[in-house]
Amino acid sequence: MAEGQGKSKGADHGTAAHTAADGGHKASFPPFESNTFASQLVSFAIAFGLLYLIVSRLALPRVGGVLAARQQVLDTDLNEAAKLKADSDAALKAYETELANARAKAQAMATEVREKLNAEQEAAKAKLEESLATKLAAAEQTIATTRATAMGNVHSIAADTASAIVERLTGISPDAGAVNAALDASVKG
Repeated sequence: MAEGQGKSKGADHGTAAHTAADGGHKASFPPFESNTFASQLVSFAIAFGLLYLIVSRLALPRVGGVLAARQQVLDTDLNEAAKLKADSDAALKAYETELANARAKAQAMATEVREKLNAEQEAAKAKLEESLATKLAAAEQTIATTRATAMGNVHSIAADTASAIVERLTGISPDAGAVNAALDASVKG
């Protein structure tokens, strides 16, 4: 057992001796080693050159193509939008023109109907006035006839009344010719 322990002690000692021989330092980071700096710069230049060739020959043309295609789509869409705007402006202008024409036509029709109704009203008014004038003339004629008849009756009523009054007052019936002469003389004045 002591021998086994001695071996294990010696093994631990050998490992410790190896670490002590390296000076107790661990290995440094390779890019910071000055003896490999020149080769790293050459490798970096080669890698950068290859990356530049790949990007300039493959990636940039594809990106440029995508950008050009997108710009073409945008230009096409903008041109179509401008065309549609021009079409809608033209349609709006045509609509406004038609609306103005329709309003003018409606105004003209309203004026025509108003004038026609005014003319019909004036014609009806003239016809009514003519009819009323005819009826008025007929009524005046009837009134004149009725007045003449009434005046003729007034003369006979006045003669009868005068005869009745004289007869009542005097008791003698007067002569009809004398009563009529007296009435004519009183009417003439």
